Amino acid sequence: MTVFDFLNLYQTPFKWMLNSGIHLEDVNYIDLYKDYSRMISDGEKVTYAVAVLATKYQVSERKVYTLLKRLSHGCEPLEH
Repeated sequence: MTVFDFLNLYQTPFKWMLNSGIHLEDVNYIDLYKDYSRMISDGEKVTYAVAVLATKYQVSERKVYTLLKRLSHGCEPLEH
């Protein structure tokens, strides 16, 4: 399968993601968001959770805040 074949096969969901402002590279940070949610539900402070996650995932604290904002943003389901 070529890149074209793959994109052609999944064209509709990819277009939806692009139109919804979803960044495909954010899939790399799903575990970061899960860890953040768990830490917050366990009673940790946001600033502490961000500092721990920045170290664990080797990104800046600013990047963690940006990712948290993007991943918690709402999006609309596909319309047929």
